[in-house]
Amino acid sequence: MSQAVHPAAEVSRRAAPVRGTQSFVGVMSAVWKRPSLTGLEIAWRWSFGLLAFACVWVFAHDILLMWALKVQDIEPILLHGHLVARGTIDVKTYLWPLLVAIAGWAVFRGVGRGAVLRRWDRALVRRTGSMILLMGLRAYSFAALLLLWITLLIHIARSFVWTPMEHNLEPSYVPGFAMAVAVTLLVFLLWATTSWILRIAPILAMARGLGTAASLRAAFRIGALRSKLIEINLVMGIVKVALIVLAMVFSSCPLPFESVESQTFLTCWWIGVGVLYVVASDYFHVVRAAAYDALFRLHESAAQS
Repeated sequence: MSQAVHPAAEVSRRAAPVRGTQSFVGVMSAVWKRPSLTGLEIAWRWSFGLLAFACVWVFAHDILLMWALKVQDIEPILLHGHLVARGTIDVKTYLWPLLVAIAGWAVFRGVGRGAVLRRWDRALVRRTGSMILLMGLRAYSFAALLLLWITLLIHIARSFVWTPMEHNLEPSYVPGFAMAVAVTLLVFLLWATTSWILRIAPILAMARGLGTAASLRAAFRIGALRSKLIEINLVMGIVKVALIVLAMVFSSCPLPFESVESQTFLTCWWIGVGVLYVVASDYFHVVRAAAYDALFRLHESAAQS
């Protein structure tokens, strides 16, 4: 069976310097021609997803029902800060299962992503322990950033909406919304310009046979490749947002015909849109990892020549 040509080998034939997005387009085509990569990505992600759903259903079913009763009327939760504060305390009470779930996600991601990368590039070596630790570090870092983002949004809501209402003043919805959008963009840029370190480190560990600490040190010393990795990270962030917007648009397409369509049709439509979103999202997850590997291989080839 013939082996697919590594995208880095194709790029390295060009004399002019290659931008990160140029190699990204080439890797998209290469991954598209090898659907087994996306299939493997979907398999390990949904293996964890089904296991997590089963655990939640068995161990946290009563907690979910309690929260469902609390959020039946969403307006009081949005308009009264003490209800959000109460909900935050409840979340912290049940925080340990979330931390355990993140640890389980790191294990599945370390093993699954390692398998996908090795199928993409046979020159990579298996480093399961380092992959799990690096994936766990990335997962907990993202969870911390998400907690920071939610905390900032609550602070904005308290300053612009809840506090004025408590003093019988008109809430400042427009400035508050603008501030929330600005904070969201800043958090997005922060993650996009820093998370590349935790994305390239697993590839360095597998390409050079490094441990967790050594691969992180190597990621910080990646040199000229850094700008291309950040560029791909930013592009992928925009792609993820675009996929979410497209999923929302397609989900709302049948709503004007809701009066003449059955609930069964609407449910099947929404499930179909959800499946398409998951497949597209997982495809781009593979593309990003493969693009990072291709850029690293190109960078190594240029350094040796």
